[in-house]
Amino acid sequence: MKGKLYLVATPIGNLDDITLRALKTLREVDLIAAEDTRHTLGLLNHFEISKPLISYYKQNEKVKSEILIKKLLEGKNIAVVSDAGTPGISDPGEEIVKIAIQNEIEIVPIPGACAFINALIASGLSSREFVFIGFLSAVKKEKKEKLEEIKYETKTLILYEAPHKLKGTLELIYEILGDRNIVLARELTKIHEEFIRDNVSNILNRIDEIKGEFVILIEGNSESKRDLELSELNGKTLEEHYEFYLNQGLDKKEIIKKIAKDRNTSKNEIYQYFLNK
Repeated sequence: MKGKLYLVATPIGNLDDITLRALKTLREVDLIAAEDTRHTLGLLNHFEISKPLISYYKQNEKVKSEILIKKLLEGKNIAVVSDAGTPGISDPGEEIVKIAIQNEIEIVPIPGACAFINALIASGLSSREFVFIGFLSAVKKEKKEKLEEIKYETKTLILYEAPHKLKGTLELIYEILGDRNIVLARELTKIHEEFIRDNVSNILNRIDEIKGEFVILIEGNSESKRDLELSELNGKTLEEHYEFYLNQGLDKKEIIKKIAKDRNTSKNEIYQYFLNK
């Protein structure tokens, strides 16, 4: 009989946030795969739990996943934990889940703390729709490309960032996304928990005073890329508008339909215009 794979969320700062179900699971599994065994050992000692630990972090995730899958197939129940929060969310976990599914191993999520969710609900920004980006690339070129990619996103944007990279990241946000309203959520659930709500430029002026682990929440763009494209298209002549879609390889019927939709008018009116030309 195959074992079960448990994805156990752990506190992101305040140990009181651990759930009763998480504690029960950690006490009952045969093995705990931890992002940092020393960190997890401290958590387990606090709750008087003694279990075998195996390291499972980003750099060894693929190799260790194979080892863990073998143990699961032998009938062992295994819990995966990260240093803080929910496994698989900007932390190890995704790789073993994929392989477990391939091997028809049951996966059981044990919900709990997640930094970006806590930051979002207290941010004051729209929580109806949001895009979670996680950590941006450490390579500046790739970081800029990602910010360019999400520049016209109208949903709330959520990033994670390390303290020593925060200023550089905010400077790029200001350069590419503009002086948006943002929220910095720092040290969530800890003694110095703080929400800093302001525009990017004002926060940059005081950044040297700010320390801690951060979630960055960015107000979505007021206009989508499509809104801006429509505004530009509707500022063109009908001939230029027609040429735009013609260059995309559309036929006359489809072009007239698109122009009518763009300009919120009837297809017949657009058709008659070009018929009289």
